[in-house]
Amino acid sequence: MFLEKLLTDTTPSVVPSSTPTTTPSETSEAIVDTEELIAGLIDKAVNWVADVGVKILIALIIMIVCFKVINFFGKKLSNRLAKKNADATLSRVAVGALKVCLKGIVLITLVGYLGFQTASLSAVVASLGVGISLAVQGTLSNFAGGVIIIIMRPFKLGDFITSNGESGTVEDIKLFYTHIVTGDNRVVFIPNGSLANNVIVNASVKDNRRVDTVMSISYSSNVELAKNLIAKVCASHELIFKDPAPFITVGAYGDSSIDITIRVWTKKEDYWTIYFYLLDEIKKEFDANGIEIPYNTIDVNLKNN
Repeated sequence: MFLEKLLTDTTPSVVPSSTPTTTPSETSEAIVDTEELIAGLIDKAVNWVADVGVKILIALIIMIVCFKVINFFGKKLSNRLAKKNADATLSRVAVGALKVCLKGIVLITLVGYLGFQTASLSAVVASLGVGISLAVQGTLSNFAGGVIIIIMRPFKLGDFITSNGESGTVEDIKLFYTHIVTGDNRVVFIPNGSLANNVIVNASVKDNRRVDTVMSISYSSNVELAKNLIAKVCASHELIFKDPAPFITVGAYGDSSIDITIRVWTKKEDYWTIYFYLLDEIKKEFDANGIEIPYNTIDVNLKNN
């Protein structure tokens, strides 16, 4: 009896599990709910594509077509203005501004077509504009400088200008930058704000330009002969004007040379041709007639100890 009682007390009791058992009917219901959820998402996606997606596609097609039409008529307008000999600078800027305005109108119209409230969008754009304007004050300065340049016209397309340490021919004038091409065919983008607030040297305003150069001769050379040789060189080139006549005179007495100042007039497009011609031909005449051009020399004396 004692042994049976001991065995009974030491045998572990089986506790029923509290984990619920999923029945087949509940599993099938969960699968049905998942399928319904996926089907609902697919239906919403199809409805969105059929409604909003089609609108977006139509809007993109309209935008591309309108932009191409605007660019086409902008090009036609530019060509027509060019045939009428309209000012190239104003024509390019005006056509560019017109294209930007028309494209902006197209975008605003399409935004309204897609269902966005243009009034709310305008408020957002205005708020962004205030924030951006504070961050890009330099850019706004360039815009203001571009407007000033277009109105005041210190230069135009094709002019040769010098400003901000750069020299070149004006290739294009944008609202923010002016493009110039240097003599070695580099394109320099100068901010319009800097251009409008600095000195601009325009070498293309006047039809004629004066070429200035200086030739130095030694004190032992014949000054009158040197001046006559220079006059001969100036008279032998057809691009150098006879009126006003070339100006040739002693300009200064240096420490080791007599400096002869030479000033001649020519067409603005022939400036560099005449400048290098004078340097080359005067040197040849001096060498042929014994006129010495001084240069620095160093005498070295060796002493024997």
